[in-house]
This record gives sequence, structure tokens and C-alpha cells, in this order.
Amino acid sequence: MPELFLELFSEEIPARMQARAADDLCRLLGEALAPLSPAGMRGFSGPRRIAACATVEAGVAESRSVERGPRRTAPEQALAGFLRKHGAAREDLREEGDFWVLDRLVPGVAAAGLVAEVLPGLLRRFPWPKSMRWGGTSGFTWVRPLRRIVCILDGAVVPFDLRDGADDGHGLASGNLTEGHRFHAPGAFAVTSCAQWAGELWARQVVVEAGERRRMIAEGLRDLAATRGLAVVADAGLLDEVSGLVEWPVPLIGAIDPAFMDLPAEVMQVSMRVNQRYFALRDALGRAAPAFAFVANIAAPDGGKAIIAGNERVLRARFSDARHFWDMDRKATLESRVAALDGIVFHAKLGTQGERVRRLVKLAGALAPLVGADPGLAERAALLAKADLTTGVVGEFPELQGVMGGYYAAHDGEAASVVAAVRDHYLPKGPGDGLPDGPVGVAVALADKLDQIASFFAVGEKPTGSGDPFALRRAALGVIRILREGGLRLGLRAAAGAAEAAEVLEFLIDRLRVQLRAEGARHDVLNAVLGAGQDDDIVRLLARTQAVAAFVTTDAGENLLAAYRRAANILRIEERKGGERFDGAINSSLLEEPAERDLALAIGQVGPAVAAAVAGEKFTAAMASLADLRGPVDAFFDAILVNAERPELRQNRLRLLFHLRAAMNMAADFSKIEG
Repeated sequence: MPELFLELFSEEIPARMQARAADDLCRLLGEALAPLSPAGMRGFSGPRRIAACATVEAGVAESRSVERGPRRTAPEQALAGFLRKHGAAREDLREEGDFWVLDRLVPGVAAAGLVAEVLPGLLRRFPWPKSMRWGGTSGFTWVRPLRRIVCILDGAVVPFDLRDGADDGHGLASGNLTEGHRFHAPGAFAVTSCAQWAGELWARQVVVEAGERRRMIAEGLRDLAATRGLAVVADAGLLDEVSGLVEWPVPLIGAIDPAFMDLPAEVMQVSMRVNQRYFALRDALGRAAPAFAFVANIAAPDGGKAIIAGNERVLRARFSDARHFWDMDRKATLESRVAALDGIVFHAKLGTQGERVRRLVKLAGALAPLVGADPGLAERAALLAKADLTTGVVGEFPELQGVMGGYYAAHDGEAASVVAAVRDHYLPKGPGDGLPDGPVGVAVALADKLDQIASFFAVGEKPTGSGDPFALRRAALGVIRILREGGLRLGLRAAAGAAEAAEVLEFLIDRLRVQLRAEGARHDVLNAVLGAGQDDDIVRLLARTQAVAAFVTTDAGENLLAAYRRAANILRIEERKGGERFDGAINSSLLEEPAERDLALAIGQVGPAVAAAVAGEKFTAAMASLADLRGPVDAFFDAILVNAERPELRQNRLRLLFHLRAAMNMAADFSKIEG
């Protein structure tokens, strides 16, 4: 099969758009060239190019097309429209019953012809997040000025251009020329295949595979840092971004002026990352190192000395700005800044940050006794938690809110637990984050997240299937992680009640279901456990869920679940018939058969045992007690006709099934278990 190769060479493409653009190019090509059965589609992306390569059929074979058209009695306009739609003539039609039928031979088309036909339109509608116009009056747009189009099929150029009527498409037309590294290898060269393109570009200091550039950067920085006894601070996002900024990555290390090493490590790291795309380094003890790493796009003849010196000068200026904010911020205490929060809008419908802080103080104080924290310290931490929003450092680097509050609280001499709570109250922000440190930190972090959820729910700003602009799902998962991983015996109902929002409870439970599903756990078993009562203690719920999930996968559990469903189905049918509940006491004098006597005895023993085990949180023991029902239940259904002819026997046997179901439901509502 012939190889189709397409490269779109432009000015520098924003790093965040490159990978998506390569995926879109492959997707659109696959759709547009579906008649050619493209296979092995590969995409490439980099700072100045996106490309795609695939094998395709040599062409689309000749075929016959038969399509029914309007009725023979239809108006002439309808017939003309049908012919126009299909590009057909009247002589292509034949009569078939009451209808006109278009029956014609569709000529085959060579792959090159189809490619040339579809690509101009595909490129004109390419879905860049942002596009620009440049030069002249052309209406064609691209993310940055598009300079060259390489399109070759089996080594030969597929000719097309981007003209569209009076629009000259910037004079862009397909060819076989591309360019290497802007500085190391300027000038054009001819492309004959995808492999030759990649090899020639490598020789011209361009790495075409984004993943390969990322690997080279990660390993190069690691090895270079190791020669100095240092380690690179992990930053996957920055690594991805830098991989999209360079074509020929050259890792380098510069020095940080010792005068700035007393700045908080987080301030230095964020300043380097946000402003300059530098990587932070740590020494063998995990402390901030007086050095930084970065990636150049050229291999300089002096080994990068001039580049390093230039970046060191830039960093000194950045750190000078950071020091100014740091020094100025510490001239005012956090407490003195709280009043200024009344001038910062939290949300148009929810008032100011000052109003929110007053809610947090109240909520943290209410939650504190429930998590073993001192209410006074929790209220103090909640009062100060948002004050760093008024500081210069946080104004410059919003990523550091909370972190800087902790530094300023420590500088003000606040209690250690208050310092930690102010620092940690946003935690956990994501699945990879740690948890807040200590009971006071837990109380304030829970207050922050519960208030966030309850407040936005109260004004109707709830998450939808298409969006969650206020990160309420993330906040709910944070609450769950704090309780779950911290082993805290705080009921969700009590937490939601402290936030004065009834809807919060169901939202938290729903997020727990989602989390369990993501972990591969059985959310249907959680539903079964929730259906057994009003338990909202996450630690207890999960322990119970784990025990039930393990039980229903055993032989005894599977058989008993089947029997439960049979009993529940019989009861449901009979209850619907006469509107009667069979919850009365079992009449032992009507237990005529050994199998029903044995089942009644087993229920009488197992029911109390399950109830006691569940009350004592011995859920594995509760499942073991349920397993004792298997034999009597199997024997009952093998030997007993529930719908006996004698009404009193029938009613008593239905009561037996009712109490069987009730005994099992003390552990979980087994009707909610799937499969």
C-alpha cells in the first residue's frame, strides 16, 4: 500500500496545542480518506510542525450506485433537486414501480486525486483553539503563519493549493520541501518518505517525536544534575511544556545567587517555573539547591556558557521582584489583613472572601470536636486561612495561596497547629496530594471544602454533566479522602449538617460511588450497603462494603444471593396481588415439613447473630453467619412449594421468606447487587 505523508510547517506553535493538533490531524485525515482505508496512522508534533503518516489504498475502485429518488408523480422541481444533489443527468434515471431510480456507474478515483480533493477543505476547517490571520487579505487562518505544506504519496507530490475563489490562500501550495533547525540547519530539503523525513530532520537537529524529546530532556536533566549530586524536582507538566518548546533539547544548569537562597523554596520554584520554564533542583537532603536546570534549543559552541550566564541574569531579576514582595508582605500580620478580605469578591452570588471567612470560622469550630481538634485553634486558623490572598507574593503567584499563608503565620508567631492548618487547608487538591496535617488542619480543610460545596449548591451553581466550573466534585473527593485515608469516624451526615446543606450528603455519597468505580471496586455493593440503613460513616461503610463484596464472590454467597432474589421475587408478586405484607410472626405450628422447620430455626439463629456482628462492626463475621443460611435455604426451595393450596400454609411460608429477606438485609440490601 502506498504511504501518504503530510507535514504542515509553520511559525512556532504554542506547546499546549501541539499534541492535540497532531491527534486532530490524524482523526480528520482518517475520516476524510476513509474510502482509501488508511492504516497505521501516526501523528507528530513539535514547535514548528505537525505531521501525519499512514498507508492507504492506491485508489477507490469503480462501482455501481443505485439510489431511489422521488416518485414519478413528484413535481419537476423535486426531481431536479435530486439530480442536482447527486450531480446526475436525467438520462441516468430509470423507472422502477412508482419511483425514479438513479442507476449509474461511479468511476474509480486514484488516491492522489481524492487526497488533493479533500485536503484544502480539511486544512481550512482545522480546529485550532485559536487561529490568526497574517499578511494580505486571505481569509485562511492557522495557529501561526503557515509556511510550507509537504504532501507526498508513494514519494510523489500530491498537488493542491489553498485557494478558495478570490481568496489566494496566502499562495500556499503542496510540495515536498521542508526545513530543519532554525539555527543549526536553515534552508530547505526534499522529503521522499516519512522515515527519510524523520532521519533527515534528526541530522538537521530536529527531533520529530514529542515523546522522544521528552525522554531526552528528562534523562538529560537527571544525568546532568546527578553529576553535581543534585536531583530534579519532579514536574510532569513543565516537562511536557518544555518538550513542546525545543526541537533539539540541550539540558543546562545555572547557579542561583546565594543572596536569594533564604527565599521560601516554593517561591523560588514557582517563580522559575512560571516565568522562565526552569526546573528546580534539590540537594541530597532534599533542600533547595543553589542551582536551576533548563533546556536550550541549540548546542552552543561554547558549551552553553553564554546562554547560562544570560539566564542567571534573568533569574536574578525575577528573584529580586519576589524578594520585594516577600519582604513587604511580612511587614503586616495575617490578622491585620483579614479586614481587607471584605473588599475581595468570592463570587457574585456569594459575597466577599470576608463573608466566606466568617462562615469558615463558624464551620471549623463546629467540626473541630468531631475530628478531635481544639475549636479555638480551628477557628483561629480559619480566620487567617484566606488572608494571604491580599499579599504581594500570592498576587504574583496565585498557585502559592495557602503555602504563603503558612509562612506568614509562622512569621507572626502563630501556634504550630494553626500554621499547619493555614498552609494545608486547600489539601488535597488532587489524587496525588497529601492530606492536611493534624486535627486542626483537618477541621479547617473540611470546613473549606464543605462550605464551597454547600454555598454553590445554595445558589444553584451545581455541577452538570458538561462542566464543574467551581470544582465541587474535586472538593467532595477531598472530603472523602480526608475521612477515608485518615480513618476519621465522622459521619457524612454530621459534616453536611454542620455545613447546613442537606443536598451535600447525597453529593458526597455519589462522589464516593464514583471513586470506588474508578478504583475498580463494586459500587453496586456500596449501594447495597447504603440500602441497609442510614449509615454515613465512610470508614464503616467501606469496611462493610469490602466484606459484602468478598462474600458475594464465594460459592455460598452466589447461591444465597440467587435464593435471595428468588424469595424477593416471590414476595414482590404476592404483595402486589393482595396488597398484603408478610411481616407477621412465623407460626411454628404450621411448619409441617422438615425443610421449613430447619429454615425457620436457621433464621432465628442467624438474624440476631448478623445484627450483633453488624452493630459491633464485625462485618466478616456477619457474612460468615449469613453463609450458615445456604444449606437450609437450598433445602427449602428444593422441597417446599411456597404457594401451597392451604391459605394458612401459604401465608406462613411467605412470612418465612419475608424474615429470610429481612435477616439478609441487616447486612446489605442484596436486591441492589448486580449480576
